[in-house]
Amino acid sequence: MSNHISINRKLKNFNKIIQVSSDKSISIRSVLLASQAVGTSKISNLLESEDVLNSLRTIKKLGINYSKIGKVYYIKGYGLNGFNIKSKTVLNAGNSGTLARLILGLLVKSKSKVKLIGDKSLSKRDFSRVIKPLRLFGVNIESNNELLPIKIQGTDFLRPIKYSENIGSAQVKTCIIFSALNTPGVTEINSKISRNHTELFLKFLKYPIKVKKKKGFEKISIKGLKQFKGFKYEVPGDISSASFFIVLTLLSNNSRIIIKNVNVNKSRIGIITILNMMGAEIKLKRKIIYNGEEVADIHVKSKNNLNSINCPSKLNSSAIDEFLIIFLAAAKAKGISKFKDLGEMNKKESKRLDLAIKFLKLIGIKVERYRNNIKIHGNPELNLTKKYEMKNFLKDHRIFFLSCIAALTLGGKWKINDKDSINTSFPDFLKTLRIIGAKIN
Repeated sequence: MSNHISINRKLKNFNKIIQVSSDKSISIRSVLLASQAVGTSKISNLLESEDVLNSLRTIKKLGINYSKIGKVYYIKGYGLNGFNIKSKTVLNAGNSGTLARLILGLLVKSKSKVKLIGDKSLSKRDFSRVIKPLRLFGVNIESNNELLPIKIQGTDFLRPIKYSENIGSAQVKTCIIFSALNTPGVTEINSKISRNHTELFLKFLKYPIKVKKKKGFEKISIKGLKQFKGFKYEVPGDISSASFFIVLTLLSNNSRIIIKNVNVNKSRIGIITILNMMGAEIKLKRKIIYNGEEVADIHVKSKNNLNSINCPSKLNSSAIDEFLIIFLAAAKAKGISKFKDLGEMNKKESKRLDLAIKFLKLIGIKVERYRNNIKIHGNPELNLTKKYEMKNFLKDHRIFFLSCIAALTLGGKWKINDKDSINTSFPDFLKTLRIIGAKIN
């Protein structure tokens, strides 16, 4: 079976109600926290993507059993440090930086040495950002020049730390929080504001974690060695997956969409803020609070005259996974859009900033770059007629999604390779596009 798709025509106008894949970040956290709970946790609507399935395989290798009945996963935990780790255990995180960095935080008491590996893409990503704080806890780590593979061996003599996290990385912050769970005393993190799913989840579990916000930073304190019980949790939809359908609708003619039950945590909706600043009218309706997380239906309608934006860098963290598709909106906007301090994009599954610039130039958009700042010269009349092929993007799922949305809104004849990359985060992506009316071969 071929591993590419072809799109040869724009999407016609539509008016649809859809659901997108479950939130990947929350799915992975729910699996890992269930592995540390006392008793059985019941997780429904768990994202069944490759990253989450690798999380399930990982906890099973660490002695935690799970089963699936209907649409509910049952995970039986034995409390903090409840893993049963055999000698010479090798964990494969696949493509998931979230899984790889978070699981290290749960291995800080492992008496056996554990080896962590990943795929080609993950093996190029920086792990110094978690290795440094883990060593401060007293953990023994060997690495390949701070890349995978990593060997980690825990200690019974963990010490609480005070750590400044200045990147704005939720993965680093969560790795430290997970390490603190098994550490006596109080660990303190002064963290640049980033996604806060872990903090909200622990508060839902009534774990002793405190968060105070001050001038773009959060002061987080975690008291270690407090057990928590198994839980019930239903994972909401993923704003990162929804973002592609938001822009698809904005750039299509006479179209509307409602995306049901999406997580709209304030640390994740930078894309909505940015697009509304550009003139979109994206609305959140039926908003509820579910176990600390905000969930809502997202209502979007076409907008043929988006404006350029001078994007405030304070929004970067809350839109870091969505800038690819934001750039496509900027390509169709009137005027020159400016984005700055986007170096973190090149720390993702691929060097996304580099590939984004290459992509924009491919479709005829002028882009200026100075270090990690870019200017996108928008063209509201952009209409593609040539043949285009997307390849050599390290199988980055979001580059694949971006290419599909460009083909369906801008025209041209497209061959897009590595369609299996969608299994990382949104296995039903193409199926959902077809529901809307896309012709995909």
